[in-house]
Amino acid sequence: MIDDLYSVRILSLAANLPHSGRLAAPEGTGERVAKLCGSRAIVDVVLDAEGRVQNFAQDVKACALGQAAAGVLGQSVIGATADEITGARDAMLAMLKSGGEGPEGQFEGLRALKLVADYPARHASTMVGLEATLDAVRQAAEKQSTLRDTANTRTRLAGAA
Repeated sequence: MIDDLYSVRILSLAANLPHSGRLAAPEGTGERVAKLCGSRAIVDVVLDAEGRVQNFAQDVKACALGQAAAGVLGQSVIGATADEITGARDAMLAMLKSGGEGPEGQFEGLRALKLVADYPARHASTMVGLEATLDAVRQAAEKQSTLRDTANTRTRLAGAA
């Protein structure tokens, strides 16, 4: 029953969106939109030297399920690597589409959305924040890699001169 989907826990997560807003100087920005319902997430990140999320902000305009997933994400993402976020995304998709148990570790809170599996039309809106975060982290990692390569090239050129 769809009323079970909108539990007190889901509604509480949706109402409390950590790291809401935008960063002034993000290294990476990701945006995702669920075509069916129009749920949207824009995520900004800054990574530390080890590639972990150091700073995070999200602007999410979504249904209660998308907001709830973003709420868990906001509580969990600081300190995560791209691989950990990818693992959470993959486990979330398996939970929604093929009966998986859901994410573990720091992203285990996303299991609160397990009932969404019974409502395929809600899957995309539930995933917008996580997918936007992955896009932002990948973009930031690419930017950091380019900056390191440029710095290494300058160092080599300076040493050759």
